[in-house]
Amino acid sequence: MNQRLGLVAMLLVLGTGWGASQSLGKIAVSGGYHGFGVIFWQVTICTLVLGGLTLVRGQGLRLTLPALRFYLVVALVGTIIPNFTFYTSVAHLPAGIMSIVISTVPLMAFPMALALGQDRFSLPRLAGIGCGLLGVAMIALPRSSLPDPAMAVWLPVALVGPFFYAIEGNYVARWGMAGMDAVQAMFGASLAGMLIAGPLALGTGAFINPFHPWTGPDWAVLAMSSSHALIYAGYVWLASRAGSVFATQTSYVVTGSGVVWAMLLLGERFSPWIWAALVVMLVGVALVRPRDAAARPTGCETADLG
Repeated sequence: MNQRLGLVAMLLVLGTGWGASQSLGKIAVSGGYHGFGVIFWQVTICTLVLGGLTLVRGQGLRLTLPALRFYLVVALVGTIIPNFTFYTSVAHLPAGIMSIVISTVPLMAFPMALALGQDRFSLPRLAGIGCGLLGVAMIALPRSSLPDPAMAVWLPVALVGPFFYAIEGNYVARWGMAGMDAVQAMFGASLAGMLIAGPLALGTGAFINPFHPWTGPDWAVLAMSSSHALIYAGYVWLASRAGSVFATQTSYVVTGSGVVWAMLLLGERFSPWIWAALVVMLVGVALVRPRDAAARPTGCETADLG
């Protein structure tokens, strides 16, 4: 029971911190910054923070073939592709809508997990995902819609990110982290992402020169990138420990906290339907419980943040 409560608490902490990224990303792109430029500094700061933690803990960068494969897959599937589509779409969509879109991750992760044998079909788990969907519908449909119908063209772009997050969660749950813990693994993945995003930022003219008087977008990039390092490592740990479908329930908490952060940071206001939807989504989180250790596939490794 204590372990279950700890996993749920971790999910809530990660979701709340991650929810702020929707608004911070909106602030960053509103200042004229573009995808690969923001991504480069995001993974660079992650590399510095996680690299420092790795050294303090007496570890190094693992360079085995399985580790290198993990770095590349997570850098591309979990960072470069979904973040680029996020920054592209959030420039045209409200931060609140982006917080809603992230809740589609479990919808995509569940059938993937079933196909890979990662999770078993159960009515309570399906009901939990259904509660999440109902919560999203309560936000999106009654008295809520896109401010401009022309924005609808950007919704498919916004959905690309959740699709790749679902792939990433299932990849980690299925094949583990090549014997590394979450901090060490995400240090390598961030370094790989930096090596990929740097040339892309320079080649597309999106590189952000930090040597100028800083304004709101610059501080938003710094805050988002610094928090992202620990939050993302925690998410990978959660997927490895509790399963991909449970880990992706973080998206529901991201939705709820994202709405609150949008109100605090951007002055967005929402109807009472949103608060009712948050209750429904929390019910969904409670229904999709961590799987028991006996139910884990033998190839799935666990990690320890300590």
